[in-house]
Amino acid sequence: YSMHAQLFNEFLTGYDTLRVYKDDRLIYDSTKDGLLPLLEYIDKFTHYHQVVIFDRIIGNAAALLSIKASCREVYSPLGSRIATKTLDKYNITNHISEIVPYIQKPDGTDMCPMEKLSIDTEPEEFYEIIRKVIC
Repeated sequence: YSMHAQLFNEFLTGYDTLRVYKDDRLIYDSTKDGLLPLLEYIDKFTHYHQVVIFDRIIGNAAALLSIKASCREVYSPLGSRIATKTLDKYNITNHISEIVPYIQKPDGTDMCPMEKLSIDTEPEEFYEIIRKVIC
């Protein structure tokens, strides 16, 4: 655990929005926003399993994509209660510093559209939906 806690601290002080580790080896990192880094990771690396994901925000959309990416553990400074329920359902260990009821739009007016879109979907199903929306 302490190894990942140290890597998580490094992540928090850096510029990356997403990092994916296999054991203690960094296999993917990105500075892109939103769900793009997770989608790119899923497209490029289908052969890694049991990875550890560090993400700036874990909403339910990111939680579902993390499950699709075969992760065993996620770390994030901010996550939604909806996301933690999803991760728990799939037995994914999560270390989320601050848990909010749901992820908001950047302006704070409403639920994030991706969070809304992801409610009551399964990882594979959500992945198919999001591919059509984003790509």
